Amino acid sequence: MERRQLGGTGVEVSRIILGCGNFGGIGSAPQFFGQGEEESEAVRIMDAAWGLGITTFDTADAYGGGRSETMIGRWMASRLARPELTTKTFNPMDVGQDHGLARTRVGRQLESSLNRLGVDEVDLYLAHAFDPGVPPDELAGTFEALRDLQLIKAWGLSNVDAEQLRSVLAVGKPAVVQNSYSLLDRTDEQGVLKLCVEYGVDYTPFSPLAGGWLTGKYKRDEPPPEGSRMTMRPEPYQHLRDERIFDALDRFGEIAAERGVEPATLAIAWLLAQSWVTAVVVGPRKPAHLEPALAALELELSQADAAEIAGLFE
Repeated sequence: MERRQLGGTGVEVSRIILGCGNFGGIGSAPQFFGQGEEESEAVRIMDAAWGLGITTFDTADAYGGGRSETMIGRWMASRLARPELTTKTFNPMDVGQDHGLARTRVGRQLESSLNRLGVDEVDLYLAHAFDPGVPPDELAGTFEALRDLQLIKAWGLSNVDAEQLRSVLAVGKPAVVQNSYSLLDRTDEQGVLKLCVEYGVDYTPFSPLAGGWLTGKYKRDEPPPEGSRMTMRPEPYQHLRDERIFDALDRFGEIAAERGVEPATLAIAWLLAQSWVTAVVVGPRKPAHLEPALAALELELSQADAAEIAGLFE
């Protein structure tokens, strides 16, 4: 699989990144800790991804309350494999525990992440959200100190808006921004992406399928499938229940069928066709869910094709 180097960091990532947010939970939400994929299924997903050439795994300390990192660490030890690792910190590890990006907390959380992963260094360490209580120069200084100590190779930001990113860029140089971005979530085009291009910051979007909305699984006037995001954490996607969106999705499905691919493949291929996208984070719930992402690597879209597809949702 093609790999991309993150400018000036010495870190390379596979064009498709395995998102491990569902291992032992559903993201960082404490109410779902212990749910998501059990370790046996997580192992099957990691085995499949590694076998397909996906060499970069993305996790966070609070995913599953630490369970995701633990599962990855055990898998690496059992397989004698070492993917590039991205982990993050900001969210509490459980109900009532602390959160944020205070210097002492970040150092403590990184140490716990290294222990769970069973490594001495992670390739990318991200602030999982922006902490308004921590000045940007302190944030940048904290992460750059961890890099100087060779506990991380590079650092970056996740879930940031343009104003927040600009404030950090004024005092430091994050290597990566990891935000939600898809055909149904293009907020970053209003500022974040322009800053990434201007300052040479790599961009690795997550949620490329908008919680499953770009797979065709949600139908007009039909209840969402059991176990889907819309039955577990529907709040971020409720605004998509709109006739205009359903019309666009119908046409999107037709274009995918005309090309002989699944809608999910077309959605990821659209992202890969964007010049500012370094790699795409996908979070499969089972090994078979990796297939659309791999197929997307082979589906080349012209600028005209990509513009036509984007126009469906404008």
